[in-house]
Amino acid sequence: QVRLVESGGGLVQAGGSLRLSCAASGRTFSNYAMGWFRQAPGKEREFVAGITWSEGNTHYEDSMQGRFTISRDNAENTVSLQMNSLKPEDTAVYYCTAGARPLTWRNVRQYEYWGQGTQVTVSS
Repeated sequence: QVRLVESGGGLVQAGGSLRLSCAASGRTFSNYAMGWFRQAPGKEREFVAGITWSEGNTHYEDSMQGRFTISRDNAENTVSLQMNSLKPEDTAVYYCTAGARPLTWRNVRQYEYWGQGTQVTVSS
């Protein structure tokens, strides 16, 4: 059974940082892309960042470029999202996800597995 378990969310002041982690288990992800999406109340789920499991190639939503960094640790089977210079508009539930390649990064329907989400709240 595939499991993606997020951790690291919480409450932070604007300008602060958080690091989210996703522990992946239950299958081999070598031909998969791992991603982070987020969903704020009343809004659609949106792409944040993605990384290919094997090569470590990364892709970011434009508004997150330069503030967020995605990485993976193949030995530990984890994917992380370092978030710096956080803004109140970054407040959302953040989801870890995995999809078989090839896929379109922003297409939420192409991702096969999802975690339960972790809440990130940025206060002004």
